[in-house]
Amino acid sequence: MTEQTSTSSTPRRIVVAGGGPAAHRFADAMHARGLEGWQVTVLTEEAHLPYDRVALSKALTDSTVDLTLGTASMWDHESLTLQTGERVVNIDTAAKSVETAAGNTYEYDELVVATGSDAARLPLPGAERVHVYRTLEDVWAINQSIAELTEKLGRKVNAVTIGGGLLGLESAAGTEQLGATPVVINGAPWLMNTQLDEGAGQALGRLIEAKGFEVHGGVFPSEIQADDDGQVTGVLMADGRTIPADIVIVAIGVKPRDELFRAAEGEESLFDLGPRGGVVINDYCATQVPGIWAIGEVANFEGMCLGLVAPANTMAEIVADRLHGGDATFPGFDTATKLKLSGVDVASFGDAFARTEHALEIVYADPARGVYQKIVTTDDAKTLLGGIFVGDASPYMSLRPLLGRELPAEPGAFLSAAGGGEAPETELPDDAILCSCNNVTAGTIRDAVNACGACDGNAPVQELGELKGCTRAGTSCGSCVPMLKKLLETELTKSGVEVSKALCEHIELSRQELFDAIRVLELTSFEEIMAKYGTGAGCDICKPTIGNILASQNSAYVLDAGRGTLQDTNDRALANMQKDGTYSVVPRIAGGEITPKKLGVIAAVAEKYNLYTKITGGQRIDMFGARLEQLPEIWKELVDAGFESGQAYGKSLRTVKSCVGSTWCRFGVQDSVAMAIQLELRYRGLRSPHKLKMGVSGCARECAEARGKDVGVIATADGWNLYVGGNGGATPAHAQLLAKDLDDETLIKYIDRYFMYYIRTADRLQRTARWQEELDGGIKHVEDVVVHDTLGIAEDLEAAMAKHVDTYIDEWADTLKDPERLRRFRSFVNAPDQKDDSITFVPDERGQMRPATAEEKGKVLIGASIPVRPSSPELLDTNEV
Repeated sequence: MTEQTSTSSTPRRIVVAGGGPAAHRFADAMHARGLEGWQVTVLTEEAHLPYDRVALSKALTDSTVDLTLGTASMWDHESLTLQTGERVVNIDTAAKSVETAAGNTYEYDELVVATGSDAARLPLPGAERVHVYRTLEDVWAINQSIAELTEKLGRKVNAVTIGGGLLGLESAAGTEQLGATPVVINGAPWLMNTQLDEGAGQALGRLIEAKGFEVHGGVFPSEIQADDDGQVTGVLMADGRTIPADIVIVAIGVKPRDELFRAAEGEESLFDLGPRGGVVINDYCATQVPGIWAIGEVANFEGMCLGLVAPANTMAEIVADRLHGGDATFPGFDTATKLKLSGVDVASFGDAFARTEHALEIVYADPARGVYQKIVTTDDAKTLLGGIFVGDASPYMSLRPLLGRELPAEPGAFLSAAGGGEAPETELPDDAILCSCNNVTAGTIRDAVNACGACDGNAPVQELGELKGCTRAGTSCGSCVPMLKKLLETELTKSGVEVSKALCEHIELSRQELFDAIRVLELTSFEEIMAKYGTGAGCDICKPTIGNILASQNSAYVLDAGRGTLQDTNDRALANMQKDGTYSVVPRIAGGEITPKKLGVIAAVAEKYNLYTKITGGQRIDMFGARLEQLPEIWKELVDAGFESGQAYGKSLRTVKSCVGSTWCRFGVQDSVAMAIQLELRYRGLRSPHKLKMGVSGCARECAEARGKDVGVIATADGWNLYVGGNGGATPAHAQLLAKDLDDETLIKYIDRYFMYYIRTADRLQRTARWQEELDGGIKHVEDVVVHDTLGIAEDLEAAMAKHVDTYIDEWADTLKDPERLRRFRSFVNAPDQKDDSITFVPDERGQMRPATAEEKGKVLIGASIPVRPSSPELLDTNEV
């Protein structure tokens, strides 16, 4: 068996058969350890980049969601190749090569088989008419079928899922979100019988039936019935009943795709196979044939093949480690499971069924509430062996890392549903697994926070997002993020870094606390606020923050009543300062729609003032090179022509990008332009902790890139889908689905609530993506507050937004009305007519102006202080280029 790092001048060839999560993790692990001396080729039969199968339920309800694992740029490495559409069909162990269905041959020095598994199917009459739940194509087909059947039948579709395990319940929940009536058929007497005991399974059944699911347990299907046209009509059960069905999905588990290891008929295989499939591996993931490894669901270890992401990731890391000369071994399967199903928490881990000799079961059950909590310990009630939680899984995160260890308190103290409150404080040992998906220990987290070599450069990590990127913890299912955040704060405190929520050294309150105090007490000035909550004269953190809070609570002119001194440079000038000291001018072009007449005005202004012009990514026109004293002159011409400030300088709404929509586009299903304009005019001038961007797409083709915005709206045939928390920048994030198929009124109501809740609770300069990520409960919490009004504040949030809309004023139009306000737009306070001669320009190669470099400023042909272009040529200033 080869177990050494490649050092030869000729790269050693690694071929990976399969392109799922395990294959991706192996390629990523090789990439992280260094690819020098290696050539890795990944062969995947699918047309996609490797994607996250754990999140398939997202693709079921939203066919536009991107589940791609990692970054596509990883595959740009010269030593790492991904070949899509290549299914490996044969291994020639003698020639050390593999053959694909396309007839191509790939030679290898090391072969890693990560073919995964197939969806198990039922040998029933009519089974050819069912759907399975395994790939993107599978869930897209289910989505399309439900949509087509709903339109065809003119009623809710009866969506029957056969299988009451993890996959089955995820499938059923997805069909419910698609508007179908979810029906679950389970051969076992209770749901999730592999992970839950009877008490827990019955509690789960009670909870999801209360959510509108129909559950049939303890009986098996015997036939899929259909009409003469082949349309499914029902499922005939073994007891003679027929359950009405319009679509049937089979999600009863998976079977290893081990055909590469099976010998032809009459021949003997070189590989050992498990009794229920899968190629047998040893504790470092090697098969019986030297140079051939197996990872993921196709690998059988100690008689088991499991379709869980955590062991697959661990296997991938082990093989990468071995190929680089390490000695890592596979510790066995971690069967812990955590699921949030239609708002119902379910968790199971360790010896959940108390099979260990003399094990104790400490149980709290409340059938009426649908709550079941069980902790399994050794017979002395000290060492944790496992647990099950249904309805309230809050203790899971504290207990999961303590598996096999002595509990820090009596077991009953962890049964929160029994009145024990929150789980007792726990100091996790360094070797305790905090993130089971990526096998990240508490010690690794501590090393990262304390700069002990966990990350490149040995730089300490003090931000949650940075910690996740450095250690991979919390980047898969995300269930460990609350514990991760808690450990980060604990370690920072230990190392002397105060984990303070204070806004700055002058104000001890957090931004959220300060916002609420200003709102409740109706404070209106910096002096009032500092007298009550601050010390000193303030700083460049608290001053603009207070200015922003005051502006977000009332629409008074932002530079009046002493508020001008609070603002950042850009806000004080109502324009963005550029690197040469000039400013940009950005008029609002709502939704990107503009008339030819208004285009002519912009062209005339840009030519008159010799401004560089650029169409921005937000579908408006930016004009650069205006001196401070020119801003009022320029804006007067724009305001007179009907333009208003685009607020490109503020922590506020920037743009609402839109596609052309149904008015012109043959694919459009809604008028995205009209909606974008309506949203931009509603939220213009809205001050917030960070800049805001929106997008509206007229169909699922998503031309407006709405899911890259803080709020994205995508049209469907049934209304609007609302996405929240997206952004570009250095750490881009896709927006997440908040609600779907909304009418115009409901859409705007939810956006009102979302924006106001964000403005009130986010930290200073915190984008919506990071805010959502750090909320306890994430997008589910946002949904609870915005859609379900669980905090009872929806009416207040809507009223606050209505006040903003009713009192909005255009800052530049207001500025031009008041001579005193115009006095601040001078380059030199003591010499109002003097121009700043240090501002110079040169022509660029594309026929426009640009700032002169330091070297160019020393030359002769430099345009200094570009003046207004007069109407008569003979009046041209001699300084003009």
